[in-house]
Amino acid sequence: MDTNSCAKLLLTHENILILTHKNPDGDTAGSAAALCSALRRGGRTAWLFPNREMGRKLLPYCGQYFAPADFRPRYVVSVDIADDRLFCQGYEGKADLCIDHHPSNTHFAAESYIRGEKASCAEIVLELIQSINADLTPEEATLLYIGLSTDTGCFQYGNTNAAAFEAAAELVRCGADVMTVNTVFFRKVTPARLRLESMIYNGLRFYRDGKIAVAVVTQEMLRQAGAKEDDLDDLAGLAGRCEGSVVNITVREKEDGSCRVSVRSTPEVDSSAICAVFGGGGHAMAAGCTVEGAPEHVSRLLAGVAEEVWK
Repeated sequence: MDTNSCAKLLLTHENILILTHKNPDGDTAGSAAALCSALRRGGRTAWLFPNREMGRKLLPYCGQYFAPADFRPRYVVSVDIADDRLFCQGYEGKADLCIDHHPSNTHFAAESYIRGEKASCAEIVLELIQSINADLTPEEATLLYIGLSTDTGCFQYGNTNAAAFEAAAELVRCGADVMTVNTVFFRKVTPARLRLESMIYNGLRFYRDGKIAVAVVTQEMLRQAGAKEDDLDDLAGLAGRCEGSVVNITVREKEDGSCRVSVRSTPEVDSSAICAVFGGGGHAMAAGCTVEGAPEHVSRLLAGVAEEVWK
């Protein structure tokens, strides 16, 4: 499937429901909302499945697209979802079409349009919108800029390439509100987030002569900092700020006693291979998984696996 055939496929359906993944980030939320807007301009009825975990930064941009309770979809599209186990809370059905950029995608949908070379799903949706409507509205451009900028760490991550910059330039030309997005998502944080970051930095663990850095975030730390879910975006990037680190692991304790793990790395180590040991996946330099156990145990376990994968 190419861009034009995917766009035509979307336009052959009506009453379209678009899914985002659990613990939604800017890419799944922004890309899904932009696609929803474009489909409506293309004459289709489209809504987002109401993601209960949508945070305070994303909700003002995406909440207006949430489906009403009486909406009955005929066609379901997942956006930026690599595995059906990652469907957002409350959705129990299947997907007819998957639009994604994760090479580890499990091909769970009836049909898939996967572009593993893309830094973000927003770039795929940008091309789809241009095929559906030829142009973008400033609102769609802003939504896609949220997706592109957050998935590249404001163009600092290793997945940032020439195509990502070209997409960003196109979004700016189409009216993306770059200044507001950069301020909201990258420059301003709450006092609780600052308190939490100080605890994380103070407790960093180092292995392999400092080349493996592990950050642990416990429920007690969240309580002491007064941090809410909205304060926890992009925690995975903190451990990697230490000079000399190659593999950066963030272990966050969840309320159910398991740990959500995020792995970031430079090209010499495969993050996805580390997470695959625990049933997770993602990209070569950014991946994730869920591991049962206490945070300290999980952090040592992940460090050991990282050592083995590095060998």
